[in-house]
Amino acid sequence: MKYQSKLDLRETEIAIKKTKDFFENTLADALDLTRVSAPIFVRGGKGINDDLAGNERIVSFDALDVENERIEIVQSLAKWKRMALKRYGFSQGEGLYTDMNAIRRDETLDNLHSLYVDQWDWEKVISRKQRNVKVLRTTVERIYEVIKRTESFLAKHYPVLGTILPEKVNFISSQELEDSYPELSQKEREDKIAERFGAVFITQIGHELRSGQKHDARSPDYDDWNLNGDLILWYPPLHRAIEMTSMGIRVDEKSLLEQLKLAGQENRIQLEYHQALLNKELPYTIGGGIGQSRLCMFLLRKIHIGEVQVSVWNEETIEECRKRNIHLL
Repeated sequence: MKYQSKLDLRETEIAIKKTKDFFENTLADALDLTRVSAPIFVRGGKGINDDLAGNERIVSFDALDVENERIEIVQSLAKWKRMALKRYGFSQGEGLYTDMNAIRRDETLDNLHSLYVDQWDWEKVISRKQRNVKVLRTTVERIYEVIKRTESFLAKHYPVLGTILPEKVNFISSQELEDSYPELSQKEREDKIAERFGAVFITQIGHELRSGQKHDARSPDYDDWNLNGDLILWYPPLHRAIEMTSMGIRVDEKSLLEQLKLAGQENRIQLEYHQALLNKELPYTIGGGIGQSRLCMFLLRKIHIGEVQVSVWNEETIEECRKRNIHLL
């Protein structure tokens, strides 16, 4: 049976706008965030760009009127936001959010992955004492409640979409998850736990597990691997888990040095960003990124991310979508 979208193309475009407007306004209220402008590119060699898992090739270029410097398309704004909080004079309990647009040239294209990445990047100032699990969990629960409120809002405008999210989000550490399903791969574990609970936040991502493997790779210089995690939602139309946000309490001076050593990347210490952090010139923060297209795809019950964003696809993807009645934007 061919796939049939619950909304046609024009309805979809209108619904995308409704989704984004409602979600970001509700998120800003829930976390006390102010919207700010953000860069599409930054100077290379400063330690400001996000290295993600460390193996993705950054898109970069030179510019006619900026001599002797390499300019890099951002991969996320994890570090830039922390510097912006200081520059703009944000106080404890206040934060910012922004639209982040990136190019991920090394993505393997499928239903959830595109060359184009759009997300709400957010960051909030906390105190040193607030660098704890309780603050992390409370923040996750607030974000999940915003997602649920957005789902209910859309269901009122488009009853055909309905609601599928459970009442609450569950929490499990990456080690507990491995202990529960030692025979499964990382992605298989995520599918298993997400199908069981509907919504789950997997904590402590970055360290090696007792098996010697990592649940997932994390750059060593933004999230504290003991105070971070991924929000995973079960998505029945695809019968699989979808990662909706990666977030966490950011490194302090101690955890930065520890994680750089574990990653074998102590050479980064001399970079501008890392020096500012080690010299205690930056605030302690919590932050993350929430996928805009993924959220729209989930809430509008689509089965391909190309139904809610415009990107470039290979011929195989285009033909497969045509056969399955999937209308790419």
